[in-house]
Amino acid sequence: AMIELPPKFAGRPPVHPETRADGELLGAKWTGARGLAEDVRCYGRWMREEAERRIGHLYPKVAVTDEMVRERPDLQPYAGRELTVIAWLWARTVKSSNPAFGQVEVPLVSTFMLSTKQGKEAYVEPVLGADGYRYRFTVKAGAPPDAATAKAGTKLGRGAFRCLLSGVPITYSYIDAEANAGRMGARLMAIVAQGDRTRLYLSPTEAAAAVAAHPKSEWKPDVPSRGTWASNAQGRRYGFRTLGDYFTPRQLAALNTFSDLVAEARDRIRQDAIAASLPDDGQSLHAGGTGATAYADATAVYLAFTLDKCADYWSSICSWNVPREIVRNTFSRQAIPMMWDFAETNPLSDSSGNWMAMVDWTWKAIAALPAIGRGNAIQADARSPAQAGLRLASADPPYYDNIGYADLSDFFYVWLRRSLRPVFPDLFATMMVPKAEELVATAHRHGSRAQAEAFFMNGMTQALERLAWQVHSCYPTTIYYAFKQAESRDDRGVSSTGWETFLSAAIDAGFALNGTWPMRTERGNRMIGIGSNALASSIVLVCHRRPADAPLATRRDVMAALKAELPAALARLQRANIAPVDLAQAAIGPGMAIFTRYAKVLHPGGNRVTVGEALALINQTLDEILAAQEGDFDTDSRWALAWFDQHGFDAGEYGSAETLATAKNTSVSGMVQAGIIRSRAGSVRLLRPQELPADWDPAQDDRLTTWEALHHLIRVVGRGGEMDAAALLRRLGGVGDLARELCYRLYAVSERRKRAAEALAYDGLVKSWPEIRTLSMREAQPRQIEFDDDAAAETTAP
Repeated sequence: AMIELPPKFAGRPPVHPETRADGELLGAKWTGARGLAEDVRCYGRWMREEAERRIGHLYPKVAVTDEMVRERPDLQPYAGRELTVIAWLWARTVKSSNPAFGQVEVPLVSTFMLSTKQGKEAYVEPVLGADGYRYRFTVKAGAPPDAATAKAGTKLGRGAFRCLLSGVPITYSYIDAEANAGRMGARLMAIVAQGDRTRLYLSPTEAAAAVAAHPKSEWKPDVPSRGTWASNAQGRRYGFRTLGDYFTPRQLAALNTFSDLVAEARDRIRQDAIAASLPDDGQSLHAGGTGATAYADATAVYLAFTLDKCADYWSSICSWNVPREIVRNTFSRQAIPMMWDFAETNPLSDSSGNWMAMVDWTWKAIAALPAIGRGNAIQADARSPAQAGLRLASADPPYYDNIGYADLSDFFYVWLRRSLRPVFPDLFATMMVPKAEELVATAHRHGSRAQAEAFFMNGMTQALERLAWQVHSCYPTTIYYAFKQAESRDDRGVSSTGWETFLSAAIDAGFALNGTWPMRTERGNRMIGIGSNALASSIVLVCHRRPADAPLATRRDVMAALKAELPAALARLQRANIAPVDLAQAAIGPGMAIFTRYAKVLHPGGNRVTVGEALALINQTLDEILAAQEGDFDTDSRWALAWFDQHGFDAGEYGSAETLATAKNTSVSGMVQAGIIRSRAGSVRLLRPQELPADWDPAQDDRLTTWEALHHLIRVVGRGGEMDAAALLRRLGGVGDLARELCYRLYAVSERRKRAAEALAYDGLVKSWPEIRTLSMREAQPRQIEFDDDAAAETTAP
């Protein structure tokens, strides 16, 4: 879809009648794959209109009644109006575990908060009936009186949930048993409607709940779901036995309707293409055709992709993103987690997760594809003999046991198969995604973790060996990864089973590593990266075939080479402004380049040094280099760094502070004067960035420290952005570069001490540094006034 189809149909105008009627059939407008993209957009819109005719009654608007306004005066501007629903918010229910309330289905709610935006707060309030055996949900505007309780919902943490009526704990094992017995239900908790440039949160109605339960679908994916997907612990199923169980009846009705419309759109496109004078050779896309039939098949491929993207937003695993007030998709990370209170999107609305939004994602991607020359894509086993004439190889290999893509792909495959099996009968011959050949260390497929690791190691070695000996020796092989290396700490130091195994396979295959380089490929707002120290980049391993006459070396030789060569390599990475979060991972490359230049590295006793031991040596040397960089800092900053390692921004004893100050050749009183610490009542603590004075001027500071400069930069970036930080950087002079260097050291300390907020602040400043530096230099350029005989022109020197 990215490589073959765009160039195959490049330069063609769209065939949709409305687009043809506008008279712009030729010219630059339809260069590349833009014509194909336009047809995806137009027929996607037609599908939406058809779907509204068929299932629009399942997605009714919500009326703001006088009774609602009496309960909620803030709804007065909407009195008497019918509003489009954005989403319905549901809570899963089970019968109470308290025998006295055993016939009542109580809610399992992770939070009652709907919006936490200042001035727009909203929350759900459960109201108990007078008899104590009933409850209802009502939505309130404003901040809740008990914020902690509202935020927690009915969740008890490790104790799972509490019964809303009796307060008795409801354990995960009880919930799992009830769900697997078919006794888990759902209750409407709130309705999210589209207001005037805002979200409106309304109390649930019986009519809204009844409509959702009404639909009957002609088809439901009945292939088995692997039981640990929708689990938060110990492989519980929670009733999700098949892939169809992840969807509500209304969601299944919508997905079936749009899937049927893919086939109908394909027929319309073929007819319209013939009417637009596109020859029809009768050959399908699968058979290599290029005419009207093949064009209709190609357009249907992208419309089926759109439906698959909708499946990601139209399942009962979606949730309500409270801070952003949007629906969060099923795969916010590479797993199917259990969602106790879920959000059901309105596919016919104009808000997050609607059909046309997914169409827009698709056609805009097609329009941006190069569509140049001729592309050819094949699917093959990497362990099989390579294609003839292979010269250059670039790979993004499986990450050991990190992500089970084949298992997760079934979620999408079942819908893709339903839509496209007539177009590609061979690709969709199987009911589920083939899995036996997938090169991952998955214990549930191989019987044990040891057998899974052996399968991965043998297969990866075989695949890389074929690459190593068939690619041209003049070209590098590049291997991409985005996988945290520092996973475990033992008597060897920090190591990673996944990367030990993968790097061992690469070395055994005959590759020598030349280095690594980070590429910024990861979205900053992906869920796995939000609030975590996930990799900001993919790291590219650059490899060549190791010479057959590579020498032997001892562990001492490698240690000496690491100490001699790694500092310069690390300096190059830092000069290139690698993010601190990526530094340890990127340092593997220069370190492994030393290790793999030898045929073998041996211990004094003759045993071979393993890849795991090499990784530990590299991490150890990296720590030593970063520690040695402290010598570049002033004495006050070195004290602050050591104190931060021990206490962070928390207070410590004055006596300990004075002892450390003596060792660092400074004094507590001097650092109070310098403006980096506060000392009172026998305790000392470092000042946080937000506590530093806003009117600070480095030119007037007679005890300027790198520590102070760095944290003022963080303060300024947080409040005034990169432009204000650039102005401060100009005034700092050479101290600014030292501040960036200190960032790397402080990030390493923060990560080791598990101080996530501080780590993100230091990492963020380094990521912003290129722009800050560029702005500071731009503002520093002198302005030139140039005159000629006719007019005066003012320009800025380049």
